[in-house]
Amino acid sequence: MSMRKIAIRQALREAMNEEMRRDSNVFLMGEEVAEYNGAYKVSQGMLEEFGPKRVIDTPISELGFAGVGVGAAMNGVRPIVEFMTWNFAVLAFDQIVNGAAKMLSMTGGQFNCPIVFRGPSASAGQLGAQHSQAFESWMANVPGLKVISVSNAYDAKGLLKSAIRDNDPVCFFESEVSYGELGEVPEEEYLIPIGLANVVREGSDVTIVSFNKMMKVAIAASEELAKDGIEAEVIDLRTIRPLDHDTIIKSVKKTNRLVILEEAWPFGSVCTEITYRVQKDAFDFLDAPIRRVTTQDVSLGYAPTFVEAFMPNAEKLIKVVKEVMYR
Repeated sequence: MSMRKIAIRQALREAMNEEMRRDSNVFLMGEEVAEYNGAYKVSQGMLEEFGPKRVIDTPISELGFAGVGVGAAMNGVRPIVEFMTWNFAVLAFDQIVNGAAKMLSMTGGQFNCPIVFRGPSASAGQLGAQHSQAFESWMANVPGLKVISVSNAYDAKGLLKSAIRDNDPVCFFESEVSYGELGEVPEEEYLIPIGLANVVREGSDVTIVSFNKMMKVAIAASEELAKDGIEAEVIDLRTIRPLDHDTIIKSVKKTNRLVILEEAWPFGSVCTEITYRVQKDAFDFLDAPIRRVTTQDVSLGYAPTFVEAFMPNAEKLIKVVKEVMYR
């Protein structure tokens, strides 16, 4: 495949463009996606190509337009609903959780709901308590939803295309601070299967599991650890539900140690679920307790000192890895 470097926002745009050209039932709706070219310029140029019936500016009413999307999906089209941030999607949870997720079950298999809810999640710096939350674990708690959280342009394009084609509702998580990051993406069409993690760095001493923009922290920490003779295996989950336990278990059986890095509150997190499964299926292979590095268990204040104290970083991760290595 011939590769070129593009930004994550362009990778997401290419995924939507290709799927909308391929299938006239696919359309995009959300706040500022059309006339303004998207709050983060993900949908730049799409109104011009597809017109106002397929790239639709909505009112500032997440519950309303998420509900329109669910109804449309039940009636044979394939909506992509962009939330300017997943923090605003809290207002739409009734439609996502009680509508989209449960529709196939409640109708005895008569109504699929092929819809993608997408937008940025988690912290983007000084945005205050109400705009700095991570929602992957919230959505992954709901049967009937698929949950994807991407860290790079290649995964963003391949997984968004798979999500749009999927017949189930998919919650797709991006990062506001990562839209401009460049990565290698093939010129040719490709899809990435939902539900497969990616081993981005092989190692023998400890397994580090993460996803979304925390992958940068994981990789940076692994490079520093290598200077101290600690070879970390780094896994990018990519899909949170269904979770690729097999890749994690296989790695832990090789390294005998596990540290999970997640930008989320610790209670009931993705870390918690992974820890349960690893102790259940690979307990005898562990040479140290499973550890996790998360955000602080508080609402995030606005001041930069609060942001620094709240967020996981490479220094915090390295400290925990050395502790499980008994170094």
